[in-house]
Amino acid sequence: MDVPLSEWASDYVNLVLAVGRHDGNFVDAYHGPKAWKQVAEAGEPRPLAELRAECRRILEGVDQSELLPGEVLRRDYLLGMLGAVDTHLARLEGQRFSFDEEAEALYQVRPTVTPEAAFEAALARLDELLDGPGPVQERYQRLRERILVPTLRLDAVFQAAIAEARDRTRRHALLPDTDHFRVEYVTGQSWSAYNWYQGGGHSVIQVNLDLPISIDRALDLAAHEGYPGHHVYNALLEQRFAQPPPAGKGWLEFTVYPLFSPQSLIAEGTANFGIEVAFPGEERLIFERDVLFPMAGLDPADAERWSRVQAELKLLAFADNEAARGYLDGHVDGAQAEAFLVKYSLRTEAQAAQRLRFIDTYRSYVINYNLGEQLVRSWVEGQGGTVADPQRRWAVFLDLISSPRLPRGLGL
Repeated sequence: MDVPLSEWASDYVNLVLAVGRHDGNFVDAYHGPKAWKQVAEAGEPRPLAELRAECRRILEGVDQSELLPGEVLRRDYLLGMLGAVDTHLARLEGQRFSFDEEAEALYQVRPTVTPEAAFEAALARLDELLDGPGPVQERYQRLRERILVPTLRLDAVFQAAIAEARDRTRRHALLPDTDHFRVEYVTGQSWSAYNWYQGGGHSVIQVNLDLPISIDRALDLAAHEGYPGHHVYNALLEQRFAQPPPAGKGWLEFTVYPLFSPQSLIAEGTANFGIEVAFPGEERLIFERDVLFPMAGLDPADAERWSRVQAELKLLAFADNEAARGYLDGHVDGAQAEAFLVKYSLRTEAQAAQRLRFIDTYRSYVINYNLGEQLVRSWVEGQGGTVADPQRRWAVFLDLISSPRLPRGLGL
C-alpha cells in the first residue's frame, strides 16, 4: 500500500537538516520540531553518498505516494524540492555543472543570455540622463554619492521605510497576530541584507554596513526583506501550511527552507516585485521624495532623476548573471568578472568585489533576483494583476506567496 505523503514530508525535512551539516548556507530557515534539529546536529555528519541514497528513496516514495484530496500541488512541490536537494548533494560530492545546468536543476529555469549590446543600449540611455563629463559609470557614482544615507540617520530612514511598507501590506494581507521582526546592523558579509525567519511570525533582518547605503536601498530592503517580501512570504507559508489544523494544514515540509531550491526563485522574485506591488506607479517616488529624502537630510530635487536612473538599472541587473556565467564556467577570471560588473552594473570596484564574493558563495543563485522578478511579474500580470488593477495585483501576488507553487508549476 502506498505511504501517505505526510510521512515522506517528515523524511524530507530530516534530510534537509542532515544536508545542512555539510553546507552552513543550505538551511535558510527551520521552525519545526526541535528534537529533529538536535538529532541532525548530533554526532558526525552523515556521509554524502548515504544522503543521496536517502534523497532518491524519498523521491521515489513521494512520486508513488497516496494522495489525499488537494495534495497534487503538495506532491509537485516535494518532487521539485527533492530534485534540487539531490542536485546540491551532487555538487557537494564534487560533480560539476555549468552555470545554466545548475540554475535549471536547482531553480527550474534556464537563464537566457543577455547580450552586451542590450547593456550598451541601457548605458546609452543613462548617458542622456546623467549630467557632467566623464564615463557613465563615474557620473552615475557621482549622483549616487549625493543620495547616500548618513550612517547616523540610517536606522530612522530604514524604520520609516519599514513602517510604510508594513502599513501598505497589512491593508491587503492577513498576517499573524504575532507578526514582528527586529533589525540588526552587521558587517563582513557578502550580501547587503538578509532575512532570518525564526518561525511564529518572527524575523531578524540584518543589514550589512560594509558599504554606504543609498536612499533607494532603504525602501528596497524594507520591502524585499520585510513587507511584502521575505518576512511576509515565510509567515504566510507557515500560517497556511506548516501550522497544525485547524489553523493550517500541518504540512511539515514547510517548516524548513533549503536555500538552493526552486522555492528561492519564487521567494526572491516576489520579494523584488513586491516593491512595485506595495508602491505602484509614482507612489514610490512620492514617498521617497517627500519622506525619506528629507529624513536623510538629502535634497529631494535629486529624487526624480535618481528614480529614472534606477529604472534603467533593472536591465543592467542582468549583468550579474553574465558575470557569474562567465566566471563560474571558467571563461573569465575574478578580475575580469569584477571589471564586467563595474562596466555594466555600474558598481564601484569595492561593490563589484563584494558581488563576486557573493557569486563565489551562492553561485547561480544570482538569477533568482533579476530573472525571478521578471518571471513573477509576467505571471502576476498574466493573471490580470496589472498596474491598472492594483487590487487584482495584490490578490494574485498574495496567492502566489501563500501557495506551494514552484516555477515549473507556473509555466515559467
